[in-house]
Amino acid sequence: MDFIRFKKSIPQNVNIIAVSKTKPVEKIKQIYDLGHKDFGENKVQELIKKHEELPDDINWHLIGKLQRNKVKYIAPFIHLIHSVDSEKLLSQINKEGDKNNRIINVLLQIKISNDPLKTGFDFSELEKIISSDKFLEYKFVKVLGFMGMGSIDQSKNEEEFRKISNYFNKTSKIYDLKYLSLGMSNDYKLAIKYNSNMIRIGSLIFGFRN
Repeated sequence: MDFIRFKKSIPQNVNIIAVSKTKPVEKIKQIYDLGHKDFGENKVQELIKKHEELPDDINWHLIGKLQRNKVKYIAPFIHLIHSVDSEKLLSQINKEGDKNNRIINVLLQIKISNDPLKTGFDFSELEKIISSDKFLEYKFVKVLGFMGMGSIDQSKNEEEFRKISNYFNKTSKIYDLKYLSLGMSNDYKLAIKYNSNMIRIGSLIFGFRN
């Protein structure tokens, strides 16, 4: 597709994460050469390889499930981890940030769908964590906002997006949050309607995967 035309169709306050998983570095470089620097990967090993082969000023986003024992491999360079779905993972990221002497930016993943393969905090659980004294001890993690993934059954997406949007609006000023990462190629327009300012776009940019 025409990436520049697509980018111009998106409101200026919305950040586009070009989901480059499984795509070769040549394809990523084509989009990079058009002036785009934010790319999303869902597997640590693939992310590391692409980080080594592509320009240093790319902002790499980890958007997939992250295991605690793999945080150390991306801690030195990752721009934003979208998929923090447990307090144990949050604690591990803080430890690796300490070791690397850098603050690691993260989003807390909220489970807005009943799909069994989706993970994340529920709203009440998240409220307890972010209002706790322990949360303040994470000196090497900066929570920039929330991430959500809608149901496979898209008829449920509007209600799911409404809930996370309302929660983000309620908490963003209290906790100085910046991003709501919500919406992919098939539902990004609905996500933007519900105040998403970070969309994860793969197939509309790179084409469908085999």
